Amino acid sequence: MQLTATVSALEGQAQQPQSAATKIVLAGKLFDPYTLQLLDNQAITICNDSGMILDVAPFSGNGNGSEFSGEVIDLRHLTVLPGFVDTHVHFFIHPYAEASWEEQVTKETVVERTIRATVHAKRTLMAGFTTVRDLGTEGAGDADIALRKCLSSPGALIPGPRYFCVTRAIAPTGTYGPKSYLHLNREGIDGVTGVDAADGTQECIKAVRRQIGAGADWIKIYADYTVRSRASGVSCRVGAASMATFDYDELRAMICTAHAYGVKVAAHATNRSTIIPLLSLKVDSIEHAYDMVTPDSSAVEMFEEYIGHKTKYVPTLAAYYTMTQGKGEIWDRAVTSFKAALELDLDNISCGGDTGVFAHGANALELSLMVRLGADWKKVLRWATLGGWECVRSRMWEGEAGKTRLAQVGELKEDPRIVGDNEVPFGAVRKGFIADLIATPGNFGADFENAVSAESILFVMKGGRIYKRDGIPLV
Repeated sequence: MQLTATVSALEGQAQQPQSAATKIVLAGKLFDPYTLQLLDNQAITICNDSGMILDVAPFSGNGNGSEFSGEVIDLRHLTVLPGFVDTHVHFFIHPYAEASWEEQVTKETVVERTIRATVHAKRTLMAGFTTVRDLGTEGAGDADIALRKCLSSPGALIPGPRYFCVTRAIAPTGTYGPKSYLHLNREGIDGVTGVDAADGTQECIKAVRRQIGAGADWIKIYADYTVRSRASGVSCRVGAASMATFDYDELRAMICTAHAYGVKVAAHATNRSTIIPLLSLKVDSIEHAYDMVTPDSSAVEMFEEYIGHKTKYVPTLAAYYTMTQGKGEIWDRAVTSFKAALELDLDNISCGGDTGVFAHGANALELSLMVRLGADWKKVLRWATLGGWECVRSRMWEGEAGKTRLAQVGELKEDPRIVGDNEVPFGAVRKGFIADLIATPGNFGADFENAVSAESILFVMKGGRIYKRDGIPLV
């Protein structure tokens, strides 16, 4: 009864009165990810209290804005689009060129790594990425839950994107690092483990429940990995081979348990043999998927099996490009797999670069690589905006109930003061969506990479609040 009364009170408080204070953003051009069109001269009306978009309508481009009531933000010289979404980041990691993964995990304290994460969050927001999904703290435990509170709650303490997190990824015993050189059969070093180790269906179920109870938005599973890395010194191919970690029953136990709690599952999976059962189990996103070619089939044939599934494909091209300098077998395989997806016109793609392997704030490298490899820039913008929301949003937006909810967005029911920061619709500039907006002077068709670069993002708004204007951070 108390919960019902509280929600009712909030709903009453959050009604959008016609006279509510507003601001108007005048967009010279506006990208619509639903239609893939650039719309001329659009006025976006935003409620100051809720940060929701109240109206989007064309206006005459000849006036000076005096015909609008409320604060007018004149971006007629810019192209406005929904804030970008990076669906694969690691805020608690910084580039391996600065320090190796193992050095960061074993030599940097959780305090240092958390402070670094706050810096990464601000850089990411200023680059135009208003939402991220962090797929693991990599040895920093549950620190992402506290970071989420600081970034995304009504009492946010620091500037940064809307933040979805997984706490600790899950992998079987002996699979993941850091690995001791002295105690070969122990998990981790000095009590630090990169993942939550689980073996057998019961332990897997328990790990999922434990993480959901800790507050995870998502569950992440390492479905394949270089399990035999310690053999590299005497058997290079064996040590470097990515192989399945969990068996089918363990995978099913984790995915079904998470879904029963309304939580989505991301799977680190590189190989075709790993991905096929994950698709049948309706995993929600596949991370990497760079090794789709086998001696008996092409990458195109693999992606033919992907068609018809709602599972999002997150290719993380930027990480492979950074680690290989765009050369070598691994990069070539990643390119082949992505081009195969383009050949089949696969559209359930989202943009996640595995940011942290390379610099936070350079997140747009993933978008740029997609266009370099032949993707239509308009589709890439959709994958980086609306496609990002479709990926990271909760399961409450899926299925028939989700369709009904989406159809009612225009009724302004998804107020963040009622549903919370991570439940609002974003990724498009339409009535009822939250006002996550960015703007660039660039020309996407003529020079896409410049248009999406951090330096070209001159305006950033998240939740109706301006964080960057005229290229200058306001926080």
